[in-house]
Amino acid sequence: MIAPELLALLVCPETHQDVSLATAGEIALINESILVGKVQTAKGDPVDQPVEGALIRADRTIAYPIRDGIPVMLVSGGLSISQVNLHG
Repeated sequence: MIAPELLALLVCPETHQDVSLATAGEIALINESILVGKVQTAKGDPVDQPVEGALIRADRTIAYPIRDGIPVMLVSGGLSISQVNLHG
């Protein structure tokens, strides 16, 4: 989905932590949480659209959605996923 060379260059725009590509299982858990209203943007706005992919910040609290194959690396658009149990 994202070229490894590009992924190696991307970091969180807020904290500069590394990001990693979410697995299919992590995307499923994030989308399940979106459907039940447990996910908000970093600004606190509710998220109601599932994501096709995401880049997860190293501290596992923020995910940057991938839309139409493009990572949306905006602080305000980051998804707060601290409530999502990414370990299933």
